[in-house]
Amino acid sequence: MPRWPWAGRPWVIDAFVVVLVAGPAFAPLPFAEMRPSSPLAYALVLSPALALPFRRRWPRTVLAVCVAAWAAALTLGTLSPGGAVAMVVATYGVAHRTPRRSSIIATAAAVVAVLSTGVIVSLVSGMDTRVLQVALSLSLAGAVGDAARSRRAYVEAVVERARRAEETRESEARRRVTEERLRIARDLHDAVAHRISVISLNAGVATSMLETRPDRAREALATIRTASRDVLGEIGTMMSVLRAPDDAPVRVQPGLARVPEIVESVRVAGWDVVVRDEIGTDAEAAGIPLGVDIVAYRVVQEGLTNALKHGTTRRAHVLMRRDGDELEIVVTNPVERVPDAGDQELPPSGFGLVGLRERVDAVRGALEAGLAPGGHRLAARLPLPARQGAPDGGPAPAARSPESSPERAS
Repeated sequence: MPRWPWAGRPWVIDAFVVVLVAGPAFAPLPFAEMRPSSPLAYALVLSPALALPFRRRWPRTVLAVCVAAWAAALTLGTLSPGGAVAMVVATYGVAHRTPRRSSIIATAAAVVAVLSTGVIVSLVSGMDTRVLQVALSLSLAGAVGDAARSRRAYVEAVVERARRAEETRESEARRRVTEERLRIARDLHDAVAHRISVISLNAGVATSMLETRPDRAREALATIRTASRDVLGEIGTMMSVLRAPDDAPVRVQPGLARVPEIVESVRVAGWDVVVRDEIGTDAEAAGIPLGVDIVAYRVVQEGLTNALKHGTTRRAHVLMRRDGDELEIVVTNPVERVPDAGDQELPPSGFGLVGLRERVDAVRGALEAGLAPGGHRLAARLPLPARQGAPDGGPAPAARSPESSPERAS
């Protein structure tokens, strides 16, 4: 947007206005009534030039001074063109720097004072005071000043809206980046933590049985190899998803159908895992939404991962059942004693439960984790849609897969 050469230099405008107001007092004007005839008239004609530089700070006071000086000079027989210019500049300043209601009152008062003074002087002395031209000039200055004030307010409002819109866009971008970072952290933990725990546990088994039971050590090493390959595959898949374009197909997330796989990986590590499955692994047949199906699998995965990392009895119990309009997932592992921090092979990070709680909250569920009378307990209650045909107040009939049974040990 182009800027005037004097933009940011108000003293240049003030100097020009002072010359414009004071100059006619010393110019050889052709009309005698426009030339000051006494020292008092000179003082009245020049006083607005001294007051105008203060119009930005006291606009109404400066306008009153200019009108009073012009009217006083007119009563002395001097029709000051510089005084009229000063009143026009002061009226514009009032309209430009004060609210509309205040500027209208001030402009109207100035016009009335000019008209009444001019009419009285014309009736008394018969002098042509040209008050109509002066009054119209003041009215026009007030209108132009009000338009300038309105435009300035409009520009300020547009700039403020643009600033707020930019802040909103930046805030939304930061929020999306944070959500994406948390999602990546959850997926990375879910993909790696369980298999790393399996690798660590089997590495201990292989080390302790390398001399006494070589066959058992070979099985543990084979499990480590399989788990390592799975970890590399999961990380590769995740990197592919992160580098894929936005319109790429979404990676399929594991659900309850893969619970037997994760249970088997824990059993291979030498753990006794009892699964009480009252819903089956067919989530669609059981009426479990996709989002709840994924979260339920993650609960089982996190519970068994924590059991591998912190358990002391090598036993775990998994309960999956439908309780009314809720899916209940409970993973417990008995403990003989609470392990000390130095006894743990893998230091706890705490991020797994944090990410799991975020997943459960996303489906409006509830999560509990901590010590219970039976040992460590991780329990989640996930809301489900009401099943048609279920009796009021009672649980819906459970859907089972052919391979599932009320209780099985792995």
